[in-house]
Amino acid sequence: MTMLSLTINGRAVGPLDVRPDLSMNDFLRERLGMTGTKFGCGAAQCLSCAVIVDLDDGTSVTKPTCVAPALDFNKQKIRTVEGHAVNGVLTPLQLSFVEHFAFQCGYCTPGFLNEGQVLLERLEREKVAREDLERTIMEALDGHICRCSGYVKYHQAVRDVILADPSRFLTA
Repeated sequence: MTMLSLTINGRAVGPLDVRPDLSMNDFLRERLGMTGTKFGCGAAQCLSCAVIVDLDDGTSVTKPTCVAPALDFNKQKIRTVEGHAVNGVLTPLQLSFVEHFAFQCGYCTPGFLNEGQVLLERLEREKVAREDLERTIMEALDGHICRCSGYVKYHQAVRDVILADPSRFLTA
């Protein structure tokens, strides 16, 4: 057993004893009861298991949890799908997903939501030209797999959040 300490959705977790072979997905779901992060393909290919990792430089990335040992997240700050809404109030991105019915079974939604959030945060720091928006969204969501073929609706939901506040995300 090895000790694991990290911050999840702003809350310190640990130190906890974990097996070196325990995946982060299993740690979240089985040890902490956080079932929002899904186990999809088990090979880090569908990215339904992706969580947000907040880096020391103030940027964020998504990282799959199904094949990554929990210990790979030691001393890191992560956000899961459970951390988006605050006091039951959905974020603009979550609301847009609902408005577009950007999910069917919902299994891949946590990964898409986390990736969309990382994109929004990046665009706040590094705005893009309006003519590059479609490509930027496509590139950001690329790699996430939806078995129900909800790609267009996920894309539209992210785009609508950006277009609702263009001065925040787009260059003039």
